[in-house]
Amino acid sequence: VSGETKQMSIRELCRTRVFWLLMVMMVCAGASEQAMSQWASTFAEKALHITKTMGDLAGPCAFAVFMGTARALYGKFEARIPLKGFMLASSVMCIGCYLLAALCELPVLALVGCALCGFSVGIFWPGTFSTGAAAIRTGGTAMFALFALAGDLGCSAGPGLVGAVAELAGGRLQAGLLAALVFPILLLGGLLVLKKQRRSALS
Repeated sequence: VSGETKQMSIRELCRTRVFWLLMVMMVCAGASEQAMSQWASTFAEKALHITKTMGDLAGPCAFAVFMGTARALYGKFEARIPLKGFMLASSVMCIGCYLLAALCELPVLALVGCALCGFSVGIFWPGTFSTGAAAIRTGGTAMFALFALAGDLGCSAGPGLVGAVAELAGGRLQAGLLAALVFPILLLGGLLVLKKQRRSALS
């Protein structure tokens, strides 16, 4: 149909620099979320010396509640809050939460960092999808399928890195979480690059 906009092919997408930047951001979005979420229960048990049931409530449950809260709040106030600004603030918060969980010597405060991390990562996955839709308007279903694939890759890579580094560090989960800090840092870097590109395009 002549009125329809032609969607980019996978080959065309792969030749687009911003597409690869967004792919890296999707990997980091999934990794930032799951690196903390998947280890939250174990972290709570070891830090507070509590049962697995209580660890699940104090770790993954609190993480999920805060993540859902972030998405609900942004959904309600999205007309007033710029997406990229919210994502930038969330990235900085995520870095702070990882540092708190990994470096704080007080177990309760470390667990607070773990829980609040859920709020910080809440916008990462849907926000990167929305950013991609705005940056590559003709990306189409192929682009979103590849984004989802990259996000799933990150969901595996994040917890895997935490576990591998923790094992090398003699079972110190904090060392694994500190290594996973690379994901929110890279995501923050990607957002800053996109912001700079947009300024250049408008100037």
